[in-house]
Amino acid sequence: MSRLLFIFVTFASLVPAAHLGMPTHRKAHWQAEFFRHTKRQIPAKRGPPEDWEDKVPLVVTNKCETTIWPGIATQSGTGPGTGGFELAPGNNKTLWVAADWQGRVWGRTNCTVNGESCACKTGDCFSKLDCEFSGATPATLAEFNLAGGVNGMQTFYDISLVDGYNLPVGISYIPGKNTTYIPPNLTNCACIATAGWLSSNAKTGTFYANSTFPVPLEPDETNQSIENWCPWPNLAFPPTKPGDGVYPYPDDNIQRPAFSPCNSACAASGSDEDCCVGKYHDPNVCKPSSYSKAVKTVCPDAYSFAFDDQKSTFIIPKGGGWEVVMCPSGRSTDILRQLGKELFELASGGSLSMRSIRMLRNTSYVETGKGAAGGLTPSTGLTAALLASLIAFLVMA
Repeated sequence: MSRLLFIFVTFASLVPAAHLGMPTHRKAHWQAEFFRHTKRQIPAKRGPPEDWEDKVPLVVTNKCETTIWPGIATQSGTGPGTGGFELAPGNNKTLWVAADWQGRVWGRTNCTVNGESCACKTGDCFSKLDCEFSGATPATLAEFNLAGGVNGMQTFYDISLVDGYNLPVGISYIPGKNTTYIPPNLTNCACIATAGWLSSNAKTGTFYANSTFPVPLEPDETNQSIENWCPWPNLAFPPTKPGDGVYPYPDDNIQRPAFSPCNSACAASGSDEDCCVGKYHDPNVCKPSSYSKAVKTVCPDAYSFAFDDQKSTFIIPKGGGWEVVMCPSGRSTDILRQLGKELFELASGGSLSMRSIRMLRNTSYVETGKGAAGGLTPSTGLTAALLASLIAFLVMA
């Protein structure tokens, strides 16, 4: 019995706490947790992977109006064999990583390239085209652990603004042979917080899915309102204030540039409180800043600060590949809040009931406001699925 209890506690820690209906008591953010529970702790390899059967596609697509320079950092497992490259507008590049890869992808902007040197305005990695480490802030990140969970059979991923924001980013799932049943409105997320890129207001859409499975969207922001989401102190390149130092000029009346990268609270202040370190390294102590709250308004599915686990982590069964899209068209997604119940079912049991599939096709259901408590309390069926998966794991162990 004690062994079953231990497995239950370990398994439960891998599921976003909001969907369990209880506050999180973890002492570290989710990346630290899933690294600790990964089955195989293999040092990072540059790659690409040699075993064809073990290869996972990682596609990077540039839908921006200008050239970008994607950066890739491998934290564990086998990487794609490159840390960065140039990508022209409208182009994409298919890379391959191992099934145990853990890493992140981001876009670098306004770069000056000279051979292997690549100095960038945002996302720079020590002025190298082929990054060896993560990029400088601010940078919007797409983060992955392809072999998470107690037995390495789950994928964890997120769009993170913990290092700030420089570009709109979307993540699209490429189903594997064993995961074709997973609807795209549970997996394909996006964060669009740049003026000019938002489509018209809507509660759902098919920008990232298809007409069968509408994706829940952030419904309220406009291209005008999104110009000022970043708190003034967090602007990476604030415009000059007219009369600054003589007559204070109202910040909100200054026209911000179209390209307006935003530092995270941690990057802007460097304080222990904003960075959730020292005595603040506790989810009960470190709370969302004005930056974090602004992030969750414009990008509900995005990771906004170190302890934002419960509203920012996607967990699905292992398998399939990934496309990271820079500057996707459409609107920011609101999947984790609106469809939290179905995501919990998928994460806990590895499958979806026919009823859930039907509900995920129902536009009215997808649009219905679930609020902050969306999907908090698992139904009896979900509880049974969780217990069944735990018992099966115990038998296999």
